[in-house]
Parts: sequence; structure tokens; C-alpha cells
Amino acid sequence: MEYLISHYNYWIYILLMMVGLYAMLAKNNLIKKVIGMSIFQTAIIVFYVSTGAKREATIPIIAHGHGHDTAHAVINAAHYANPLPHVLMLTAIVVSVGTLGVALAICLGIYRRYNTLEEDELQEQLQ
Repeated sequence: MEYLISHYNYWIYILLMMVGLYAMLAKNNLIKKVIGMSIFQTAIIVFYVSTGAKREATIPIIAHGHGHDTAHAVINAAHYANPLPHVLMLTAIVVSVGTLGVALAICLGIYRRYNTLEEDELQEQLQ
């Protein structure tokens, strides 16, 4: 039980992902599906950023002094935070914002043409 409580952040990510997945699968309104997709993407981004976090760590570009040899730098590498998840998620944020914008623009086009955003009504009009 203590392990579950100490890793509460993972439960929050899972909850956010399930809310987003539920909205994408269960809702009929296209805007609700797009918002669910955005929530799902945000949960994944926050999860990856949190995996790169490290207590009492510093960023890897700060040198703690001059004249250190390579062996000493390897020992100090354990004191650095991993920047890779953060860098990758910056790209993911840009992609998710672009995806959200395009999806909302498509929803706007669908609404202008069919006067509805409900899946059932769209399927009836398309048949």
C-alpha cells in the first residue's frame, strides 16, 4: 500500500489518460472527442516529463569546476537530470497543438457543411 501512495503521480497520469480515452471512444460529439484526444496527449506529455525529473539533480551543462578529468565527470553524471524526456516532449507539445488546431478546423468545416457535430447525424447524412 505504501508503494501505491508513494507513486500517486502515476495514478494521476493513468486517470487523465483514461478520461481522455473515454471521451474519444464513448462520446458522439466530435468536439468532445477532440478534447479527449488533447487530454490524452497532455497526460502522456506530463508522464514523460515527470520521468526525467530527479531530486537534487542539476542540468548537465553546468560544470562544477574546471580541471576535472573524464573519470570524475562520469562519477558526477549520476547527479544530473536526464534532459532527453524534456526535449522530446517539447516537440510533442508542438505536435499536439498543431494536431488540436487542425482537428478543430476540420470540425468547423464539418459543422459548416453538415450543421452538426454529432457522429450519428453525420453518418445518416453521409449515407
